Amino acid sequence: MVASRAGGTVPTEVRLDSTRQHPLKEADFDMPGTLVIVESPAKAKTIEKYLGDDYAVRASFGHVRDLPKSQLGVDVEKGFGVTYEVPEDSKKHVADLKRAMKGASDLILATDYDREGEAIAFHVATLLGLDPRETKRIAFTEITRDAILEAVQHPRPIDSELFDAQEARRVLDRLVGYRISPILWRRVRPGLSAGRVQSVAVRLIVEREREIRAFNPVEYWSVDVRLTPEGDEAPFVARLTEIPEGKLATAPDKKGILLGAETDATPHVDRLGRATYRVADVQRKERKRSPAPPFTTSTLQQEAARKLGFSARKTMTIAQRLYEGVSLPGEGSVGLITYMRTDSLNIAETALREIAELVKTEYGGPYALAEHRRYKTRSRNAQEAHEAVRPTSVFRTPSRVAAALDRDQLRLYELIWKRTVATQMAEARFDQVGVDIQAVDEDAQYGLRATGQTMVFDGFIRVYTEGRDEGPDEDAESRLPELTAEQVLQLLEVLPEQHFTQPPPRYTEATLVKTLEELGIGRPSTYASIIQTIQARNYVRLEQKRFMPEDVAEVVTDRLVQHFPDIVDVHFTARMEEELDDIAEGKATRLKVLQDFYDPFSEALLLAEEKWERYLEETEELCPKCPTEGRTPGRLQVRLGRFGKFIGCENFPDCDYIRNLDGSERPEPELLDENCPDCGRQLVKKVGRFGPFVGCTGYPDCRYIKKEPPKSTGVTCPQCGQGELVEKRTRFGLMYGCERYPDCDCAVNNPPEKDIPCPECGGLLLRRPKSLRCWHCGAEVDLDMKVTKPGDREAEAAARAAKAEARKARAAARAPQKTAKKTAKKTAKPKSRSPKKRSTTKKAPASKKTAAPKKAPVTKKPAAAQETASEPVTAGEES
Repeated sequence: MVASRAGGTVPTEVRLDSTRQHPLKEADFDMPGTLVIVESPAKAKTIEKYLGDDYAVRASFGHVRDLPKSQLGVDVEKGFGVTYEVPEDSKKHVADLKRAMKGASDLILATDYDREGEAIAFHVATLLGLDPRETKRIAFTEITRDAILEAVQHPRPIDSELFDAQEARRVLDRLVGYRISPILWRRVRPGLSAGRVQSVAVRLIVEREREIRAFNPVEYWSVDVRLTPEGDEAPFVARLTEIPEGKLATAPDKKGILLGAETDATPHVDRLGRATYRVADVQRKERKRSPAPPFTTSTLQQEAARKLGFSARKTMTIAQRLYEGVSLPGEGSVGLITYMRTDSLNIAETALREIAELVKTEYGGPYALAEHRRYKTRSRNAQEAHEAVRPTSVFRTPSRVAAALDRDQLRLYELIWKRTVATQMAEARFDQVGVDIQAVDEDAQYGLRATGQTMVFDGFIRVYTEGRDEGPDEDAESRLPELTAEQVLQLLEVLPEQHFTQPPPRYTEATLVKTLEELGIGRPSTYASIIQTIQARNYVRLEQKRFMPEDVAEVVTDRLVQHFPDIVDVHFTARMEEELDDIAEGKATRLKVLQDFYDPFSEALLLAEEKWERYLEETEELCPKCPTEGRTPGRLQVRLGRFGKFIGCENFPDCDYIRNLDGSERPEPELLDENCPDCGRQLVKKVGRFGPFVGCTGYPDCRYIKKEPPKSTGVTCPQCGQGELVEKRTRFGLMYGCERYPDCDCAVNNPPEKDIPCPECGGLLLRRPKSLRCWHCGAEVDLDMKVTKPGDREAEAAARAAKAEARKARAAARAPQKTAKKTAKKTAKPKSRSPKKRSTTKKAPASKKTAAPKKAPVTKKPAAAQETASEPVTAGEES
């Protein structure tokens, strides 16, 4: 029981209800002394446990004020004044906080430790009628008892400079999105958006694709020689490095003589086949390798993408849950990791001591360090008071918390735990051997080199090694036989090999995040929403986990470069980030930064409105259809449609001839002898963005689309053993599920292998891009069918069961919300005109260039133009 200020008692259970999505009861407002406000219910629940009966913790459920969706909300004529409004879904929470405040004697704001958290604190204080400069604010990088109690003892005012920096970023994003996006709707296609960071990210992907298209592979040859010490069977390979004319180039872009064709290599191959070989020199040295630094936001996103296959958004969502608190047996709700939006590499002294103790206890003295290893933060705006992403206690090992986490939470926590522990372990040591070999054929002398490496001490590698995006494994072992100078070698084989230079690889999520950070574009905490936005707007698509630009991305990028060169310039965007940092550090004012940006931007807007033309490429070809219909043939043009570029006739709409860019004709709609089950009209076969489909001739009045029976894989469902796995298309892409759904909910993302059983347990293998994984035991197998990670049937079954329970829990939690939405729809039935307005707005651009598009900026569409999609209510976007 908790004592109330009126002298009565309030059940603790009632107080805790207010941290969930339950309406506050009147008893809740007879508060203990101090009200603490945080963003999320999960965070509130964890913190309230530590603070005791004199404090009540409430959640704001994220942002309580935001810019209006239906208008710009920024007065560019009056110092860029901002008009805020309370979103509809936040009004109830604000009212609850105001009632709670009436019964409290003091207020502490404990929002997240970043600019976004500072902004939430500012808006909460303002709505509660308090002066933000005098309101108490606490900050912490981990949700643990010591950190919370320490923070409460040292409150500070809200940092107005941090708030100004966050508001300036929001204003910049709003100006770019709400001013440029309407031009895109009118001149390119409805539903598109532009953004200060998103448009630069799209440009990077487009330019990389153009590099790949323009790339011309260059042929070159290498020559390897298999040798063995004379009188011994210990073969090894040496690479030809020098010919009589001089040293060879290792690649076309390197210095030296290039063997550019087979005819260049053949004479040397013949001579090497006749040559005698001896060891000229042997060099031995020790190479040390240090562990990678602890995680920042960016490196966590990159490594989770490489090792776990997580998207940036999924990584941040799971990390947020681990930070806010997980219920552990015997401990209650505990924050498992420190704050996950950070640029700092700093680790607290107490944590360093903990890690050192764990390393010495678990792995032994040779793995421990004499002194703590510290990493220097390179990011300019990172504060050393912040910390890297690490476990709040390394003594909470992954095995200890496994029962409380679902599979993905455990995998991410294990990644963070291992990386953190590895930072304080000894270096790995390797013995490297380099052997120079001389080959002589009559007067011709050649030089060859063989290298070998063996691990002497694994050090931190025992726990963790960083993933790689491209290139060979530097730590791979390759042994050489014991060789000495002047030793005679015997030739086994000469191996010439043809190579071609490779184009630069397309971006993955990991490499795009890495590039954005290296160029100083945006902030790592916004990358997840940026990547989601450019996919949602259909600028790019993921194929085999690599980004491919759509036609519309290339058209929009070219037009933005033409009319707004600064907005999509990498260096300009990076400089804007530096100016925002200047505001946060008090070195620049919000007004000056915004004015310096807006003056040239407004001029570019006026010119773009006047000169922006629709995409059109003329060709020399004449329309083949016009003469058949009695018209003078029009010239064919390359245009941009809903599904990408196509070729059409300039006489449109009189001539409806179209074909694909590859020359293939687009089939005419084919009427079928089948009626629509919804409206009774005839069905028609058409070709859409995703290929042929059957729909109703009554479209758009009737939106019926015939669903084809799912394609079977011929693989028996591993879960129920009765149905077959079939292909299914979802909004997330292709997946494979049991045909007996919903009786059986088995579903996998990777294609099942029909005739290749798991070498460990005989179970079903699922094919990944570079490996296979067993559904039954979790064993991982390379493409040569060698087991790279052993499986465990019981552990895998337990993980699937836990995941199923988590799905059921989420479904149960969503059920009341779905019911509430249905009820709200029924209640709002009289307001049925808005959908009609929305449908006519969509039709307008396709019919005439009338005044309809001009209304776009004041309709609901500007919401699509925001720089980033909104984060979960508990997450901030800035760091």
